[in-house]
Amino acid sequence: MKVDKRLDELRNYMDSKKIDLSIITNPDNQFYLSGFKALTYSRPITLMLEKQEIKLSVPALEEIHAKEESNVDEIFVYYEHPEGAHKGTHPYHHVGKTLSKYKPGSKVGVDKAHTASQLVDYIENLNFEVIDISKKIAEMRYIKDKAELQLIEKAGELVNLGVSESLKVCKEGITEMEMDAKGNTAIFKETAKRYPKATLDFMVMSPSGVERTVMPHVFSNTRKLKKGDIIIHSRQVALNGYRAELERTVVLGELTDNQKKAFDAAIEAQQVAIDFIKPGTTAAEVDEVARRLLKQKGFGDYAINRMGHGIGISLHEEPSLRFDNDLMLQEGMVFTIEPGIYIPGVGGFRHSDTVILTKDGRKLITEYPREMEQLNF
Repeated sequence: MKVDKRLDELRNYMDSKKIDLSIITNPDNQFYLSGFKALTYSRPITLMLEKQEIKLSVPALEEIHAKEESNVDEIFVYYEHPEGAHKGTHPYHHVGKTLSKYKPGSKVGVDKAHTASQLVDYIENLNFEVIDISKKIAEMRYIKDKAELQLIEKAGELVNLGVSESLKVCKEGITEMEMDAKGNTAIFKETAKRYPKATLDFMVMSPSGVERTVMPHVFSNTRKLKKGDIIIHSRQVALNGYRAELERTVVLGELTDNQKKAFDAAIEAQQVAIDFIKPGTTAAEVDEVARRLLKQKGFGDYAINRMGHGIGISLHEEPSLRFDNDLMLQEGMVFTIEPGIYIPGVGGFRHSDTVILTKDGRKLITEYPREMEQLNF
């Protein structure tokens, strides 16, 4: 992963704000700037960016991992076993040592949207001024470079496979988890075959029935699918840290008239947004074209989510396609398009696809049929 250009941009920003040191704790931001990402962060990990060097502080359990994968100048280690205690046991031991190089009152950048208040207090108690750099890093991540886009497209191929294989076994009597497992297995096998030594991360959920589909973010469980069910099968796949999303609302048997109207409206709103989005439009305008249609169809009060969100390293990342976001969209941004309708007692309805904004418009990188006739099992 090439991070030098990113570090230069962030350092230039630090210079403009007279920030001497930035301390970054968001795992996705750390990955973006250093190439390192751990499986768990129950033991604090901090990335420290200075004008000339970038350093990483990790617990001893992550030392070898950090040396293998991070692109940093120096790795500090803190310990939680007695043999290493003399080298430092506190998660902020090396943060404090780094801060000691600077005069009290100096400015320290922190990604405050994620950083624990405990660390902010620690820095401020040493008489440094904390400056929030969260927005700057988020904006840097808006536009993906060529390597990032290639990984996202490959993730799109894998998520297409996962949805397709899972929906092949969508039938009465199978559990939500069993349906998920079919696609999971296919993704694991294909990744192992095509991408040696790749890392893989994924999110999958298949809420089913009237009661569960109105809850947009729930774990799949052992509920068995029944005739007349609505199922929202949702997947994200991340290949080597970069992800794509695909989800489809499917049905087993016949829908009621109200369900069919909502299903059709959600599909139509998504297509309108996909057709509309391109560089030069604003995030709010994309939201509005889809929301206007949902209002016309009588579902405005039930379209309670934004019409899409940025995607890349994180499951959800900025910018969001929201009614109150006037950001002008640019080539290289990547979004999910996912108008949703959630009606208690009727059900939830939402398709999601991933699009890359290109010079001339957009490129759809997820593929699965969207129409009712093709999603009735």
